[in-house]
Parts: sequence; structure tokens; C-alpha cells
Amino acid sequence: MEKKVKFGIVGVGSRGLQAFSTMICKRSDAEISAFCDTNALRMKCAAEKLNITPNFYSTITDMVKNESLDAVVITTPDFYHEECAIEALQNGVNVLIDKPLATSVKGCRNIIAAAEKAGKTVMLGFNLRHNAVLKKVKKLISENTIGKVFLIENREFYDGGRTYMARWNRSYEFCGGLWIHKGSHDFDVFQWLLDFPKPVKVSSFAGINILNEDHIPFELTPGVPTGPTCHECPYKKICPDIYDISDELDRWGDEAAKLDGYKKDLCIYTSDKSVHDNGIAMVEYDNGARASHMECFVTPISDRRYTIVGELGQIEASLTDRIVTLRPRWSKEIVTYQIPNEEGGHGGADPNLLDTFIKVITGELANTSTTEHGMMSTAVGEAAELSRRQNRTVFIEELFRD
Repeated sequence: MEKKVKFGIVGVGSRGLQAFSTMICKRSDAEISAFCDTNALRMKCAAEKLNITPNFYSTITDMVKNESLDAVVITTPDFYHEECAIEALQNGVNVLIDKPLATSVKGCRNIIAAAEKAGKTVMLGFNLRHNAVLKKVKKLISENTIGKVFLIENREFYDGGRTYMARWNRSYEFCGGLWIHKGSHDFDVFQWLLDFPKPVKVSSFAGINILNEDHIPFELTPGVPTGPTCHECPYKKICPDIYDISDELDRWGDEAAKLDGYKKDLCIYTSDKSVHDNGIAMVEYDNGARASHMECFVTPISDRRYTIVGELGQIEASLTDRIVTLRPRWSKEIVTYQIPNEEGGHGGADPNLLDTFIKVITGELANTSTTEHGMMSTAVGEAAELSRRQNRTVFIEELFRD
């Protein structure tokens, strides 16, 4: 029998359990040997849901020292990525980080140094590169269908993004800001589609316009506050934005919170927050191309909608509708591609991502989602955060000064 790839899962939250652990358990060539999480109840519940018996660890140091792992998947809150990746690498373990690489350029550079010293693989979980719609867009650009690309726009409407304000993502200190946590996906796609030019400068505008106390979407009863969590809120039956975690209370309810104080479903209107609910970031690259990325988490839809303009025409794409439209510049002919549905999270991208990582660490494929790519997407996100907070254009070179 072929040897199975042994994984350790670092962080058994939603991505750790529902995405990566679930996908690994469905494979015949991989298995989960260990969980690492600060909350023992979450690990116990996750193991029961998957019907597996991994070893449990509260620190990654103990896990990588006591297990013979081929790889770890890091799905912790973003500000732990650097520490966890370096610890795994120093103990000779390959790493898949579910973006971003780290919450700062400095953190990324520390991971890169550790990976080079260890001689191990670090691959970024940029699952959008594995989405069939964007792979079609990449193919059309690579075939020179629209010539040299000079302008890209992406508009992301994400209804589920409102729940960032209920979770750890609402805190700048935990995620580096949503331009890093969320935008790192999109800034990487820009660089990937443009064949990796260097970003030069970034400007952004963002804020909390709606998800605050002034916009609670129902009338309050005098003396009866909202929350503090959705599952115990007196208004949960009338709130149109309730974050229903009733089927996850075994991992995120009051008993789990007793162990670490973390609550996943705080009121999105009254919780303390230091990120944005909408914004626009603009990037200019050293090849003259420009990109615009919009994020909106106050919306009734979920979609990423792209426009890519080249000297010979333009391409439009919708990830939700799975449609790619090609418009030649000097022709009225319009070519439309309907991309078939694929099974799995993020439009089939998640299983493709995991499959690629396994093939990379087993030597079947080269790693094309590198730490350098991860660092550049973090750099754009970090610059966007600085731009919006300091009200200025930020040059990427500022972030690389020692």
C-alpha cells in the first residue's frame, strides 16, 4: 500500500474542520495524525464529527516534536501564522498556510528565511488560482487573446462578510486588517493574471459605514440591549442579520468559551471593531498596469466580478454565475464561456488546492504558490491598510526598509 501523507491541522475552526480536515479524510492518500488548538473542546468535537482519533496538542511545538508529520495545514487566526510556520519549518515539516502568509512584510520575510534554512516547502492557500473560472481567464490572457493587459478591476460582494464583525476578523491586531485577511486573495489574483509584476504604490479608502450601532435594522426595546451574542440575543427572532451558529454550538457555544473566552457570534452592530465593512484599494505596478479592488460586506449577494482590459479587448468574469465573456476590441463578436460547476468549497477550488499541495510535497509538481507571492500580496494589503489609516499613497518599497 502506498504511504499516506500524514497531516497535522493547526487550528480546528471552520476552515480547519469543514474545509481541510474534511477534504483530507475523503482522500485515500492522506490522513490526519494530529490536531493542534488552544481549545480542547473544539478538537474533541471536530474529531467526533470526522470519526477519527488524532492526537491532540495545545501547542504546535509539542505537536511537531512528538509526531512524524509530512505537513501541517495552518488555519489559525492570521497573527499566529508566522509563529506556527516557523516552528513547523524548524522541525522539518512542510507547510500549507491558508493565506495570508503573515500579517506584515516583516513576518513574511521571517517565514521565508526559515523555509530557506529548513529546505522545506511552504505553499500558500490561494484557492482562487484553483477556481475553474479564473483558470479560464488566466488561459485566455496567456494565449494573448486580449494582448497586453493594462487594467484590472475586481468587485467583491460578500454577504457572508458581515460575520467578520462577529468573529476575530473584526480586530486589526488579529488579522492585520481585511485588506490583508480578505484582500490578499484578490491582490494575488491580480499579480497572477498579470504574470507577477512588482506592485509599486497603493491607495485605499475604507471604513465602517453600516455595521455599527447607528444602523441596527430593527427597533430596540428601551432598556433591552442587543447581544452580546446572536445565540443569546433577545432580538434573534427579528434580526435579519442573525449569525446562526446553532449547529456549531458544540464548538463555539458557552462551554467552549469557558476555555478561552472566544465567542464567534458577537453582535455585528455593537461589537468593538477596527476593520472595514466596505472599501476600495488601487494598485499600480512596475509594468504600468493598474488594478482596483472593491470589497463590500453589506450586500444581498455574494460574487467576485472581474473586468480585465487589454490592448486587443477585454474579459469579464463572474465567479458565482461561472461565466467568462470575451469582447474583442474591434469586433462586435462576443464569446461567452459557461464554466461547469465543480464539487467542493469555493467553487471546487479548495479540493484542487489540497490536491496540488500533496503533489508538490510528494515531488509530482513544482510549487507555484510561493512565499514570495504570499509576501507580495501581504505587502499590497499592508500598504492598503496604511493608506486608509494614514490618508496617503503608500509606496511598497517603504515596507521593505530595514
